[in-house]
Amino acid sequence: MIRINDARGRIPGPAGEHAATLLERGTLRVKLSIPGTRRPTQSPHAQDEVYVVIRGRGTFAHDGRRDAFEAGDAIFVAAGTEHGFESFTDDLEVWVIFYAPEGGDVHRSA
Repeated sequence: MIRINDARGRIPGPAGEHAATLLERGTLRVKLSIPGTRRPTQSPHAQDEVYVVIRGRGTFAHDGRRDAFEAGDAIFVAAGTEHGFESFTDDLEVWVIFYAPEGGDVHRSA
């Protein structure tokens, strides 16, 4: 079990990190991100990713689009996709879940 209050207590990290890794198992990695007033730097990732918004709202840029999000929303980002949080409130908190092999969890035909 990952308790939100325990996870929050790990941020900021020793070097001021705005995210903490809380679980790693196989290809699964679970983090909590609390960017505060800083815009998190994000680049395409090798794995598929799911964000679950705990608190806050804003705009999420992906695939050349911009979509509004709010607490309770889940956002899927396929491996290799340009993406990022923009224009978000200072209270933004997001579970970040990476999974699948590099290249993403896609059906590949032989």
